[in-house]
Amino acid sequence: MCCTKKCLAEFIGTFWLVLGGCGTAVLAGEQVGWLGVALAFGLTVLTMAYAIGPISGCHLNPAVSIGCLSAGRMKFCEFIAYAIMQILGAILAAYVLSLIVTHGGKEIGDFAANGYGEHSPGGFDKTAAILAEGIGTFIFVFVILGATARKASACLAGVAIGLCLTLVHLLTIPVTNTSVNPARSISQAVFVKGWAIEQLPLFIIAPLVGAIAAGLIWRIIFDAPCGAEDGEKAECCCKKD
Repeated sequence: MCCTKKCLAEFIGTFWLVLGGCGTAVLAGEQVGWLGVALAFGLTVLTMAYAIGPISGCHLNPAVSIGCLSAGRMKFCEFIAYAIMQILGAILAAYVLSLIVTHGGKEIGDFAANGYGEHSPGGFDKTAAILAEGIGTFIFVFVILGATARKASACLAGVAIGLCLTLVHLLTIPVTNTSVNPARSISQAVFVKGWAIEQLPLFIIAPLVGAIAAGLIWRIIFDAPCGAEDGEKAECCCKKD
C-alpha cells in the first residue's frame, strides 16, 4: 500500500477521533456525562477501524504506532510519518472544534485538555496521572496487538479495540480527562495554552512509555510474529506490508 495513502488515512482517522471524542466532551459533556464521552471516543475508533483499517491499520495515535514499532510490526520511518500525520489531523480537528465553540458564542475554556492536580477532573495528582496514562496506554496497545494477531478474528478486532478504549476512558477520565494519545493531548493544549502546555510532556511521555512496554512484552513473551503472515490477517490495526 502506498505510504501516501496510509498517511492520508491516518490524518482523516485522527481528525475524526479528536473531533468526535473531544467534540462530544466540549459540546455535549454536560448532557452525556463521562459515559457518553467514553463511548464517543470508543465509537470513533470502532468506525474508523473498518473504514481505514485495511489501508493504514487505523492507529490514530502515536502511542499505538510506537507500540507496533516496538512489537516489530512497522518500520521506524513509517512510525515517523504516521505520527506527523496523526498530530496534524488532531490539530485540524481541534481548530474546527474551536471555530464551532467560539461561533456559538462560548469561550474555549479547558477545551477537554488533559491535566492533573487542579486541572484533573477528580483532583488527582501527577503520580496518579502518570500511572493512569502509562497503564491505560499499556493495556490499550496490548489489546490492539492481541486483537490483530495472526490467530485472532480480524473481523472483530475493531469491536474489541473500540470497547477497550471506551473502558480505558471510563477508568481514567476522572484522573486526567484521558489522553493515552499524544496527538489528542497536543491538539487541545495548542489552543488552551498556559497550564495545558506546561503539563503536556506527561501526556506525551507516559503514553509512549506504556505503549513501548506493551509492544516489547508482546513481542518477547507472546512471540508476536514480525513477518507478513501475521499482518495479512490483521485487517483492523497494525497491518504490515
